[in-house]
Amino acid sequence: MEEYGQNVYTQTEPDVVNTQKETDKKCPACGGVMDFSPAAGRMVCPYCGTEEEIAAPEEFAAQELDFDTAQESVLCDWGIATKAVICQSCGAQTVYDVNQIADVCPYCGSNQVMEAGDEQIMAPGGVVAFSLDAKQAADKFKSWIGRKFFCPKLAKDSARPRAFKGVYVPYWTFDTDTYSYYTGQYGINRQYRDRDGKVRTKTDWYRTSGQLHMFFDDVLVCGSSQQNERMLQGVEPYNTKDVREYRPEYLAGFTAERYSVKRESAWELAKEKIRRILHNEVQEKIRTEHRADLSRVSQVDTKHSNITYKYLLLPVWVSSFTYQGKVYQFAVNGQSGKVSGSTPVSWLKVILTVLAVIAAFILINYMMG
Repeated sequence: MEEYGQNVYTQTEPDVVNTQKETDKKCPACGGVMDFSPAAGRMVCPYCGTEEEIAAPEEFAAQELDFDTAQESVLCDWGIATKAVICQSCGAQTVYDVNQIADVCPYCGSNQVMEAGDEQIMAPGGVVAFSLDAKQAADKFKSWIGRKFFCPKLAKDSARPRAFKGVYVPYWTFDTDTYSYYTGQYGINRQYRDRDGKVRTKTDWYRTSGQLHMFFDDVLVCGSSQQNERMLQGVEPYNTKDVREYRPEYLAGFTAERYSVKRESAWELAKEKIRRILHNEVQEKIRTEHRADLSRVSQVDTKHSNITYKYLLLPVWVSSFTYQGKVYQFAVNGQSGKVSGSTPVSWLKVILTVLAVIAAFILINYMMG
């Protein structure tokens, strides 16, 4: 791949030490198993309430890894012994503490789970911890479904989320400098009168070309290929600046899906995202520069340089509800509370709304005629 300039980031060799030890999640007061509490931001014993801080720096910036030189194979230290489990129903792969019992898929609820092969998976470079607990996620869901106009009232009243599952979903982020050369056209509108004296508008089109330099920071690409992509995109964005240094304690009481989209494939998806953004930026640039009424983009040739990436775990609450025998899955952003998913549709409401719009249109035309 041809690039402008040289990469300014270099890959530092990580100090991989032997950290294959069990995370101490035992409560020092009563011996119960401690979990990470989103509300407290620390480890909390659900039995006696004892709290413990997580030994992680307050200020942390996830390392940007050079795309051309960083090797996933040397970055596989999760800090604890882990096991991967694959769901035979939906295909999701999740990572657990080796001693944790994993008998139900957090996504689809199936108990058809089995341990996956011993494939080395890159450890996360950072984690955005849960800031909402399951109750708060349920409250966000109730508010969200209450605003769904075409959802039947009975479904709103009866929707009861199944047990929420907190899942850390794998995401790749990419930074890149882009240098684009574009060609296009801009249109200037002018008015004239036709033979009948009616005022018409005509657009005169002119060719143009130029360059655009943009830096993209933390372009998100989901590392899961098994889940509902539209649903997960619906809970974006995340504040990736709020990332914390990865500690296995953050996973206590939660599961982490391991990525199934490899880094190289994720970069191709990121480039497609960037391409769409650049197309819109070029269109706006042409219109602004020429004070035009309209603009069209013919071609945008983009070259990337200084490409870096990170592998992060981002928090999602997943659940579902059943209405008239059909299951509707949804997700809640564990950081912001944004909700995404599917709901039933009342076709009677849809038909009545369409008829009302048509009637209003006819009435307006009649009054103006």
